[in-house]
Amino acid sequence: MDQLPDGALMRSPAEMVGEEGGVGVVLRLPPVAPALEDPCAPLRALLVRYLGPEEVERAREAYQFAAAGHHAQFRRSGEPYIHHPVAVACILAELQLDLFTIQAALLHDVIEDCNVSKEALAERFGAEVAELVDGVSKLGQVRFETREEAQAENFRKMFLAMSRDIRVVLIKLADRLHNMRTMGVMTAEKRRRISRETLDIYAPIAQRLGIHAIRIELEELAFSHLYPKRWHALSEAIKTARGNRKEVVVKIQQALEERLRREGIEAQVSGREKHVYSIYHKMQKKGLPFSAVHDLHAFRVIVADVDTCYRVLGIIHSLYRPIPGRFKDYIAIPKSNGYQSLHTVLLGPFGHPVEVQIRTEDMHRVAEAGVAAHWLYKSGGANLNAEVQARAWLQRLLELQTQGGDSQEFLESVKLDLFPDEVYVFTPKGKIMNMPRGASAVDFAYAVHTDIGDQAVAAKINDVYVPLRSLLNNGDRVEVITAASAHPQPGWLDFVVTAKARASVRAYLKTMQHSDAETLGRSLLAKALHSLGSNLEAVGPADFQRILKLFQVGSESNLLAAIGMGEVFPLVVAHKLLPEGEDRGRLVQTARRLGQAVSQFLPARLMREETAKKPLLIRGTEGMPVTLARCCRPIPGDPILGFISAGKGVVVHTHDCHNIREWRKRRDRWVDVQWDPSAQGEFPVNIRVVAESARGVLARIATYISEDGSNIDHVDIEPQDGLYTGITFTIDVHDRDHLARIMRSLRSLPMVSRVQRVKG
Repeated sequence: MDQLPDGALMRSPAEMVGEEGGVGVVLRLPPVAPALEDPCAPLRALLVRYLGPEEVERAREAYQFAAAGHHAQFRRSGEPYIHHPVAVACILAELQLDLFTIQAALLHDVIEDCNVSKEALAERFGAEVAELVDGVSKLGQVRFETREEAQAENFRKMFLAMSRDIRVVLIKLADRLHNMRTMGVMTAEKRRRISRETLDIYAPIAQRLGIHAIRIELEELAFSHLYPKRWHALSEAIKTARGNRKEVVVKIQQALEERLRREGIEAQVSGREKHVYSIYHKMQKKGLPFSAVHDLHAFRVIVADVDTCYRVLGIIHSLYRPIPGRFKDYIAIPKSNGYQSLHTVLLGPFGHPVEVQIRTEDMHRVAEAGVAAHWLYKSGGANLNAEVQARAWLQRLLELQTQGGDSQEFLESVKLDLFPDEVYVFTPKGKIMNMPRGASAVDFAYAVHTDIGDQAVAAKINDVYVPLRSLLNNGDRVEVITAASAHPQPGWLDFVVTAKARASVRAYLKTMQHSDAETLGRSLLAKALHSLGSNLEAVGPADFQRILKLFQVGSESNLLAAIGMGEVFPLVVAHKLLPEGEDRGRLVQTARRLGQAVSQFLPARLMREETAKKPLLIRGTEGMPVTLARCCRPIPGDPILGFISAGKGVVVHTHDCHNIREWRKRRDRWVDVQWDPSAQGEFPVNIRVVAESARGVLARIATYISEDGSNIDHVDIEPQDGLYTGITFTIDVHDRDHLARIMRSLRSLPMVSRVQRVKG
């Protein structure tokens, strides 16, 4: 679970924007003040609306159990920690989730924070609640080398728990929403990190599951914490525009209501202001200034049935002229999260575009609550498309898990699935399939079935033979040609975009390469041992067992395969296999002599990567692939350390890089390295310049950098307080002395107040 023992409850930006103009449905937690004698009172008030007295009492039992476990724990604001699980349960009670979900929400931190076992929970509250709590809990007992690895593994566990019970992610989203609402006392750095994670993972999950209300508030809160000045400026601009366009909004709404009334159609017509983040996202995506964004308002028409939706569409099109190409029928072809509506954009009375959404009451509930709407329905025949779509997505996640790969690879695949700008295509039998925009015929083949993808050799789009890498467009009719002898090709990874296709191709290649890599690894290790005066026959089983634990591989076969694939280096393994009394110094002496021989046996993939880069003259890495760490960007003259990293070879960091703190404990991964005195070339490095906010400053600084013989690769500008601006440059330098000259030159400029090198 995300523990953010943070500050007092603050109102969300979504609520603040909604005070005057209205932003649609946003979940609002009844305020829970630290001074309340009974923190459970707001939850009970919500539960009595839809649960019976016996179920409300069982929810209170879970509250009492959680309160006893958290009795000595407090949030950073000083309020009792129990307020957090109660708030999470309140958010879920707003969605009218079932009793088991409410109990699990109240108990969601007790396994992690209160030393309560899953078995004890199952005995007290039942196996279903215990499974939900366990699915939401973090892997607190497992140690990881980096924050990223730990976070990826936590997400992996959550997604797999979701595939067993979708309520896990509903609890997780509610937990993140309350944490985002109460981040006021966190440090700025932590707020930014958590907000970025929210925008990258949690808000897209909410959208993927169709939970519009939670998604909107997560985006608004994350945006306000990540870019507070941009959020404030944009909010003020929207407030000003709201006053200028109020008359237009009222006029359009009245016209719609009057015309529908004349036609005898009962409908709810409401205008809503678009959200701050959605406007910002549109400005970023299309490169527009705020003054060029005219569709700040949208109108929603809710009617009784589907037939009336289409009648209303015709009536509205006769009232205002529709803009060509801006009509979308999500009723006939629902979105992948189950969302259904008719969308049309009209030319309003003052020449500005106006968006109108038309839907039924059932569609509206699904649009706001998504998969959670399943628990709102008490009778059959309801639109459960959102739940069907969500379970189909979770089933795909389960298939990704079976494909293998580490946690970060799994999370990368999930992210690919979280941002589907979709196209709709047809199978030969007329079935509609939604694919991400940019998907190829190979992605389509794997979406139909894994075996189809594995055996694909060609494709027909609209009855025309095309290459497998051909991209799909809306309305295409796609047929895949297969052959029993065919198999996935490595080149497919260059163009497939769906997580399932990428994971399936990777899994096949890993399986096929393992035996070849093992043979190659045995040969490389034998050569390395021979150079040290030993051989494979002289290595005993006990030595190999010691090495297997050291390199965290399960078997000798896996170790040899890792050597063959360039993930573990034969010289290092040979060195570790030698008895403790052996002269380890010979490894360094013979490394240079072996470098050329070893490189001949490296996999072609690694050789291509190495030859594509400029030679990195770093002593101590002969015969090994070398990568300069992007976090600290070492340059000649910097004190450096080398660490073995799977798939990257030797990763070189500066001595003071914060990312290597944990690695310093893993001496088995160290490689003694130093810059070769003859090292030449250009190396990227980051510097941050704080300068006055004035016209021409950026050009002046760039000129000085250029005159000092450096090239600028990237510039990132972040306004400070209106008077000063922080500018981060990525520049190319020859060595540490070259960098020092550039920094001295920039400090001489009168408009520059500070220049520093950035690491991390």
